[in-house]
Amino acid sequence: MDHLFTVDGRTATPISRTRLAAEGLLEREHLQEWVIAHPQVLGESVLVITAEYDRWADMDGVPARDRLDVLGLDATGRLVVVELKRKTADRDVHLQAITYAALVSRFDLDTLAQAHSDFLSRRGQALGIDTCKQRLLDHVDGEWSPELLQRPRQVIIAADFPKQVTHSVVWLSEMGLDIDLVQVGLWRVGEHLVAGFTKVYPTPEVEEFTLAPARVEGEAAAEKLRERSQSRRAVHTLVGAGLLPDGTRLLLTPRHRVPEAIRAAIRSWAAQNTARAAATWNNDAESPLTWDADGASYTPTGLAKHIFMNVTGRSLDSVQGTTWWDVDTTHVPVGVDPEAWATLAGTGLTGLVGQLNGTRKDWAGLHTLLSAVPAGRWASYSDLAAVLGSHVVLTSQHLVTCGQCPNAWRVLTATGKVSTSFTWPDPSRTDTARDVLIGESIRFRGDRGDTADPDQRLRENELRHLLDG
Repeated sequence: MDHLFTVDGRTATPISRTRLAAEGLLEREHLQEWVIAHPQVLGESVLVITAEYDRWADMDGVPARDRLDVLGLDATGRLVVVELKRKTADRDVHLQAITYAALVSRFDLDTLAQAHSDFLSRRGQALGIDTCKQRLLDHVDGEWSPELLQRPRQVIIAADFPKQVTHSVVWLSEMGLDIDLVQVGLWRVGEHLVAGFTKVYPTPEVEEFTLAPARVEGEAAAEKLRERSQSRRAVHTLVGAGLLPDGTRLLLTPRHRVPEAIRAAIRSWAAQNTARAAATWNNDAESPLTWDADGASYTPTGLAKHIFMNVTGRSLDSVQGTTWWDVDTTHVPVGVDPEAWATLAGTGLTGLVGQLNGTRKDWAGLHTLLSAVPAGRWASYSDLAAVLGSHVVLTSQHLVTCGQCPNAWRVLTATGKVSTSFTWPDPSRTDTARDVLIGESIRFRGDRGDTADPDQRLRENELRHLLDG
């Protein structure tokens, strides 16, 4: 972020930028502690294993003097090597990061568990080696993979980066090394300091289309990493969007990495106890599924592998578990329009992410549009969502929970009916949305007189015209 402002209506006042060194902030005592306390600046689902690590030896057995700033483990099973600089990075900072990555690439589970236990002990939390080992195993979404440990991801955090570093990192990334550059900025707002972390390289587009194919040698390791990363991204996307309310029912539908014969065996096994075929969604990015069969929490991939093991007696090393779970649309969450919810049928969690691509929550735009819907006309949830670039379920959820949406009673299902989820913000109101619409000259038809005249519906193109003013 190059420019920050405090805003008071139409007035925007620039915020002065400062630097960690100018404010007396240090790498170890301050910047490092920020990263340890908030590891999300290193990427999704990173567990900090240790900091200030120096228990390695050189080829002659002499202890190395260099200390690794921070070592983490992400949920895909890769180590994360972190190098911190409170000022502009040195021109060879990437070489330091590569050296540390080479050293930790030889670590095994026991070494990491010991390092984690020592780290926690120094910070006043005593956990035994076995407990730390299990903590590391539980953090990884899938089986522990020594081959992924051998390819650490590197993150360099600094106030700025010289061109020698950025040019070298771009080339190294293209050659297969995974290096992120994160810029830390500091601003003074009155008596307070505000820190910001911005990933400057690689951008998402570069990462997905240019670097990802070259980052892991060997097709098996590349496929394993890709599948784990996709599953983690799918979960984080769904949790971030809020598409699935807590308590959403999911149904087991084995797909990815399983031949039809084993799918049939899984379905037969689940039919013996219906609890095996269902799970409950919770908006927890770490373990979003609660399995009906045992009440325990799992990742979608973790539960898919657990079920596969129960049925076949064999482990399933590589699978994208988010393809195995469909929304049970026969159970409609409170506050969601049933017709909108029905659009999620037959789609796995991965498919739902595809439906969210490009969508946004522009509720200010929704309120503007609803204000323009005149009496005597009605709009559908689906058309509103299409105009706003949102998802029909998210749009219906907002209309139910907002309490301040203008003309909310003028929004009906695609078939022209008042949604069963509709309620007045004022619970003391006794009239119905249909009563109000009839008073506004909306004609209702059908055997039950509950279907609004389609000729009075504002179609998508008309809504776009209203929004454009």
